Amino acid sequence: MTVRNGGQVLVDQLRIHGVDTVYTVPGESFLPVLDALYDVREEVRLITARHEGGAANMAEAHAKLIGAPSVVFVNRGPGATHAANGVHTAFQDSTPLIVFIGQGPREFLDRESFQEMDHRIFFSEMTKWAGQIEDPARIPELVSRAMHISMEGRPGPVALALPEDVMEELTDVADARPYRIARPHPGTDEMSELRTMLVASEKPVMIVGGGGWTASASRDLLAFAEANQIPTVASFRCQDYVDNYSDVFIGYGGLGIRPKLAERIKRADLLLVVGARLGEATTSRYSLVDIPTPQQALVHVHLGPEELGSVYQANLPINAGYTEFASAARALDPVAHDRWDAWAASARVDYLEDLEPPDAPGDLNLASVVRHVNDVLPRDAIITNGAGNFTVWAHRYYQFESFRTQLGPTSGSMAYGIPAAVAAKIVHPERPVVAVTGDGDLAMSLQEIATAVQYDLDPVILLVNNGMLATMRMHQERRFPGRVHGTDLVNPDFQALAASFGLHTELVDRDGDFPAAFDRALNAGRASLIELQIDPDQLTPGKTLSGTRKAALDRSGVG
Repeated sequence: MTVRNGGQVLVDQLRIHGVDTVYTVPGESFLPVLDALYDVREEVRLITARHEGGAANMAEAHAKLIGAPSVVFVNRGPGATHAANGVHTAFQDSTPLIVFIGQGPREFLDRESFQEMDHRIFFSEMTKWAGQIEDPARIPELVSRAMHISMEGRPGPVALALPEDVMEELTDVADARPYRIARPHPGTDEMSELRTMLVASEKPVMIVGGGGWTASASRDLLAFAEANQIPTVASFRCQDYVDNYSDVFIGYGGLGIRPKLAERIKRADLLLVVGARLGEATTSRYSLVDIPTPQQALVHVHLGPEELGSVYQANLPINAGYTEFASAARALDPVAHDRWDAWAASARVDYLEDLEPPDAPGDLNLASVVRHVNDVLPRDAIITNGAGNFTVWAHRYYQFESFRTQLGPTSGSMAYGIPAAVAAKIVHPERPVVAVTGDGDLAMSLQEIATAVQYDLDPVILLVNNGMLATMRMHQERRFPGRVHGTDLVNPDFQALAASFGLHTELVDRDGDFPAAFDRALNAGRASLIELQIDPDQLTPGKTLSGTRKAALDRSGVG
C-alpha cells in the first residue's frame, strides 16, 4: 500500500471504476483532486465548463450515452447550487451521475464559514444518496458505495461532499475493486402470464422509456414487438429506444402528443409498460391512465421495485432489468396477432401522416427544416435539445433509428441542449451532433459554446429565434388572452455573438435557404450556429399564436 493524499486516492478510485472523463468548474476546495488528475491526464480527460450548471448537464448527458456513472466536480455553496439543475435532471431522467462537491475544512464546519452549506441536506431531495467523506481512509468505500447506488435499481445521481482537508490528508488505505451491479431477471411464471395476457388482448399497446437501458435491450424489445406486431410508443424524450422506421412504432407520448395517439392509449385493453414510470408528461398530466387502478390491463416492468405500485396498480408488476426482460420477451413464442393487425396498421398510418409538414405562417416552416435534417443526417447522428415549444418540431418530425441518438431532459429543463451537444461530441467525436435550441433556451447556456470551441468540438446549433418565451406565451394566451406580460425577449445579435466565439454562422429566414446553409454548417470543420428566424405566430405544428388567443377569447365570450 502506497501513502497518498485524499485527492490521489479519490482519483485512483475513479480510474478503477472506469471513469475516463471528468467535468468541472474548478474550485479551491478540491485542488488536490485537480492536481491528482494532472498526473493521469493521458487517461482521464478533464473538461472545464464555464458554469456549474453546464458542467452537470454535460456529465448527465455523458452518462446517458455510456450507460454508466459520469462524474462532475463543483465547488461548495454557489458551485453546488448552480449544479443542482443538472442533478435534478439526472434524478428525473434516472441517470447515474456522481457529483463531487468541494467543502470547507472539517474544523470550520457548522460555523457558516465561507460558502458553507450542508450539501447532504440540500441534495437529499434530488439524489439517491447524499453523503460526505470525513476520513481519507474511507474514500474507496464511499466512492464504491456511490457507484453502486447510482446504478442499482432505478439509476440516479449521488452527491458526495469533500472537505478540503480530507483531500490533503495522507493515508495508506487500499483500493476498492470496480463496482459490479446485479440486475433482477423476470421469472418464468411472470413471462408466461405476460404471454397469456397478450393472447387475451385485442388492442395492446407497449410504452417504453426510463433510464437504465442498453442497446441490446432496445434491439431485443423491438424484435419482440415486431414478432407480435405490438404497437409501440416511446415515452417522453425516449424516442431513440425504438426504431422509428419499424412498422410497430406509432409515436411518442409526452408534451405535444397527437390526439389520435392519446386516444389509442386510452382505448387499449392492455398496456405493456417497460421502463417508463408513467409520469405526468408521458400520461398527459395523468389523463391517459386512471390512478390508482387503470382501465387498461397493466403490465409494468421496472428496474426499481419501489416504482411498482407507487402510483399505478399493475395487474402484473415485474421487477427486472430491461436487458434481462427484453431477452426473455424475445424468447417467448409469438402469439397470433390477427385480432389487432388492423389496429396496429391504422396507428402506424396515423404516425406517418403526422410526419407531413403542415402549413405555417411566415417564410420558414420549422417542420420542413426538421424533415430536411432528418433526410440528410446519417442514422447515428445525435440530436440534443433543451426545453421550449421548439422541441415539439424536433420530436415530431425527426425519426430516430439508433439507440442513444436523442438527448433531451425529461425533467423539462432549459439550458440542456448545448451542454449535451458538448458531451455528445466528447463521447462520439466522429458522429454528427445537432443541438436544437430556442432564443430563450440558448441564452441560459450560451457560455458553453466557449467550451465546445476550447476542446475543438464541432456541433451544429439550430437556433429557433421568435423573440419570446414561446411556451410561456402559449400558456399565457390560453389562460389570459391578450394580456402579454414578461414573455417578450430583446435578443442580442446572435450572429455576431456566435462569431465572437469563433463559430461558423448562418442566418436563415426562408425555406429554400436552409438546405445549403445546413450543408455548409455540417462541413465547416468547427462549431456552427444557424439562426432560424421564424414568424412568432408559428407557435406549434399546426397551431398559431393568433389562433390560440382567438380561441381563448371566444371561450371567454370576449371575442
